[in-house]
Amino acid sequence: MNSVLAYIDGNTDRYLQELGDLLAIPSVSTDTGRFPDIVRCSEWLADHMRGIGLHNVRTMPTPGHPVVYAEWLGAPGKPTVLIYGHYDVQPPEPLELWTSPPFQATIRGDDLFARGSSDDKGQTFIHLKAVEAYLKTQGALPVNVKFLIEGEEEIGSEHLEAFVREHAALLGADVVLISDSSMFAKGVPSICYGLRGLAYMQIDVTGPSRDLHSGSYGGSVLNPIQALTEIIAQLHDKNGRVTVKGFYDDVRKLSAKERKAYKKLPWSDAKYARDLGVRGLYGEKGFTTLERLWARPTLECNGIWGGFTGEGAKTVLPARAMAKVSCRLVPDQDPAEVHQQFLKYLETHAPDTVRYEVQQHAGSPASISGRESPGVRAIARAQETVWGKPPAFRRPLSRPALFPHADSNQRPPAPRRCLMASRRPARHQDLARGTGP
Repeated sequence: MNSVLAYIDGNTDRYLQELGDLLAIPSVSTDTGRFPDIVRCSEWLADHMRGIGLHNVRTMPTPGHPVVYAEWLGAPGKPTVLIYGHYDVQPPEPLELWTSPPFQATIRGDDLFARGSSDDKGQTFIHLKAVEAYLKTQGALPVNVKFLIEGEEEIGSEHLEAFVREHAALLGADVVLISDSSMFAKGVPSICYGLRGLAYMQIDVTGPSRDLHSGSYGGSVLNPIQALTEIIAQLHDKNGRVTVKGFYDDVRKLSAKERKAYKKLPWSDAKYARDLGVRGLYGEKGFTTLERLWARPTLECNGIWGGFTGEGAKTVLPARAMAKVSCRLVPDQDPAEVHQQFLKYLETHAPDTVRYEVQQHAGSPASISGRESPGVRAIARAQETVWGKPPAFRRPLSRPALFPHADSNQRPPAPRRCLMASRRPARHQDLARGTGP
């Protein structure tokens, strides 16, 4: 192990340069005009995988963006780890909020800023460089490894399920490792053992056959904007619970052990609210903020529009109003069932004087790993070896930069080294954090 760590230390500058080259590719999956960059990024990864000694490297087509696959299977009788990641990134806009160009890796202090540096190119790159260090110094890995790096995560991984089903034999493994999350806080090693799922819909409410003048027609027909906002306003009760019938029927309850562990984590509601810029927190009563963030389902309106929204005044009574609604799901909830529950909610809450249409955009179930499973136990042992203390078990959070903790300067004890990526946005930027003694 010492030779592996020494190799990493001796090649840090090269690692950073290579990571910068990867981050410079604007592989924005939501922008169809960036498809050539998507392809270029997949090919960059494939070339890099070949260069570090991985085998059977392929860029595999899908009806959308290519999947990059690679493997090293030179450890017969040992477990096989499938490492998942994604090379596509979110759009960088609004550009004026960036301190440095979004696709130019920029180091400020101990932090590296660029779009994708922590979601998810940085984490994917860490795994590749760990494999390289082993192969270059030991000539072999202690386990078998497969990589599946996709290019559609930021647009719902539309073609991933079919790809996995079609290539199930190729992707067969004992454990799947995903590094697309964060530590709970600086100095707090963490294992993310659960991910919330998603059910995403768009509602289009239509009233009259055309936009009308409100001075001539107002008061005679129901405004679709009013109808839509009333539908949305009734989706939660005064206790913050979703009112869609059956929504909570299959929700897996938190165990007493989990609730006790969450309460021990360094957390402050007041600091969380202050950092978010809100006057107070909101959510389902009867649960702590961490419990609501990690283990309770949610329903949110993500966007709403209709009518005249330009500069100045136009007294229009619009023909249509639209909204996007997403549900974050927890274990045992079925996104298809939630979609049907939402349709039934509309049947009873949409006024008879308007028409509506629902588009189903994305859906995926939640996942959770047993905390006593062999893979999780192995990760826990590794983290405790590096940090000198057991890790925290957590489920996902989107803003780890907001979490307080007692010792923000803590580093792993020498002579260990630890590279980690943290989803820690600053002014709409991605940040990857590398730590060491």
